[in-house]
Amino acid sequence: MKKDIVKAKLDIIFKKIFAAKSNEDLLHDFISSVLEIPYNSIKSIVVQNPEILPDMVTGKFCRLDIKLQVDDKLVNLEIQSKSQSFYKDRALFYWSKLYTEDLKSGEEFYKLKQSIAINIVNFNMFDCEEYHSVFKLKEDKRGELLSDKCAIHFFELKKINPKVNKDNKRELWLQLINAESEEELDMLNQTNVPEIQKAIVIIHEMSADEKVREAARLREKALHDEATALGCAKMEGAEEIVEKMRKSGMSDEDIAKVLSVEV
Repeated sequence: MKKDIVKAKLDIIFKKIFAAKSNEDLLHDFISSVLEIPYNSIKSIVVQNPEILPDMVTGKFCRLDIKLQVDDKLVNLEIQSKSQSFYKDRALFYWSKLYTEDLKSGEEFYKLKQSIAINIVNFNMFDCEEYHSVFKLKEDKRGELLSDKCAIHFFELKKINPKVNKDNKRELWLQLINAESEEELDMLNQTNVPEIQKAIVIIHEMSADEKVREAARLREKALHDEATALGCAKMEGAEEIVEKMRKSGMSDEDIAKVLSVEV
């Protein structure tokens, strides 16, 4: 009989795994792996918002992320399940807040910390085969770096290679987050990587917990409702646009051509 598992790419499950104090070693290893920085170079990690409030589970439009202070760096770790046309702007906006909010009134600008945004998305964002994209501030022609204080990472789960490679820790973590079946977890478990194996045990424990499973169900329903609401709003907006086009004298054929481009 096929066993159902809670999915780590569901935002509240993701946060339960990585923001829990008891799993700090997993978060430490995850940050080290995805950013490809030495594990020992991270002396401490402080999670600023580990809790999951009740309205975060059922809320249709809410933001679930993990704000970290990793040594002298600020890190924002976020997972996004549903595609959003404005996600690039959103990612940039939240990076800017991360960069500026830590500076206290009256402090010199040189005290601004290196700020890193990690965005894990369950949809395709860029027209490329690579699952990892990182954006920094560089001069357009010379490629000269303006500052090393900005880095915005995107990891596209749908582009992850399903083949398991025990020597690629970054991919192992992303494959774990992307896993939707017991079979996928079994393949990852066979790598004998301790941190991955511990995370799998946690996913199994949560999958056996009725309260966690119900919270996951409600969260998935809320995300579905959100997508439906946005889709309806888009359709209603399209109807208004069509009516305006018709009043302007456009034929239905021309309107269809325009809408096909827009969509």
